[in-house]
Amino acid sequence: MAVCYKARRFEVFKANVEFIETLNAQNHKFWLGVNQFADITNDEFRTTNTNKGLKSNSMRVLSTGFKYENLSFDALPTTMDWRAKGAVSPIKDQGQCGCCWAFSAVAATEGIVKVKTGKLISLSEQELVDCDVHGEVQGCEGGLMHDAADGKCKAGSNSAATITGFEDVPINNKGSLMKAVANQPVSIAVYRGDMTFQFYSGEVMTGSCGTDLDHGIAATGYGKTSDGTSYWLMKNSWGTTWGENGYLRMEKDIADKKGMCGLAMEPSYPTK
Repeated sequence: MAVCYKARRFEVFKANVEFIETLNAQNHKFWLGVNQFADITNDEFRTTNTNKGLKSNSMRVLSTGFKYENLSFDALPTTMDWRAKGAVSPIKDQGQCGCCWAFSAVAATEGIVKVKTGKLISLSEQELVDCDVHGEVQGCEGGLMHDAADGKCKAGSNSAATITGFEDVPINNKGSLMKAVANQPVSIAVYRGDMTFQFYSGEVMTGSCGTDLDHGIAATGYGKTSDGTSYWLMKNSWGTTWGENGYLRMEKDIADKKGMCGLAMEPSYPTK
């Protein structure tokens, strides 16, 4: 049985490498590479516990405000990288736990705590996963970034950091998303089910992809490449062997108001 399993994995690996090499030969703005997902099919990639960590959010209750609404675009920085401002902790790895929602929420929380207090504190995703396993949030079986900020998880008097709540970025409004990301890291939901996302390794991801949101990441900045391609800078939770040392750049100024892979559909951020 072990021999058959290894042979199957090798066949899958060869097919994936062929896909990677074929796409890279097409002269896209981005490139793919072999990573920890290279010996699983795309169907397996979409159904493994690691990658089913976002619950459907179609029934969410929207927050009542957006505090950056009245900011002028002229006042926004042309580029932003919260890593350079010390507001982003090192890349983490969710492993086999379907808790991308917790990593996304924690990344945004770490960011606002740094913005407001001047201190970057690496917070515990495990605590969120352990303490809230009912309802929409079900630990390693998936959840929502909203529910990580619902106040039900109490660590007692020894909390390393606190927030007052959360707000939603107006839906499908990339201008509002830019206002928010200019001021703090933001939780983002995206579709990550295709092979481009599975094997992304560098530069700005472009092209079309789905909007059936199934993964939580964090927007930690935005910018523009030397050839003029604008991008969002995203922090993922699959370790440093995926993407650009754990990060992803996604094309920013596209025609679809939902944003690439639906990134503008359900952004939110913690308040403090």
